Amino acid sequence: MAVKMRLTRMGDKKSPFYRIVVVDSRKARSGEYIDKIGYVDPLKTPAEIVIDADKAKDWLSKGVQPTETVKSYLVTAGVIEKSDKLSAPKTNDKKKKE
Repeated sequence: MAVKMRLTRMGDKKSPFYRIVVVDSRKARSGEYIDKIGYVDPLKTPAEIVIDADKAKDWLSKGVQPTETVKSYLVTAGVIEKSDKLSAPKTNDKKKKE
């Protein structure tokens, strides 16, 4: 079973609120999840990020892969250290017409 740490959308229309959850990657975005780690409220200034560090570290030690967005929230909350390479570098390999 491929398990990921990702966001699930909550809230009303035009007022999003996200939960950070541990879920089987084959499940729907807002489907059944295994565990709730925290939440993010992007409408507040600055964005309110609340993460249970103990739960997050426990799941990361078990091999759960966070999405890029969740990884950046974990770095912001101080749960994990920022790595030199957060995401794959974007390449511009378009062939030039001659």
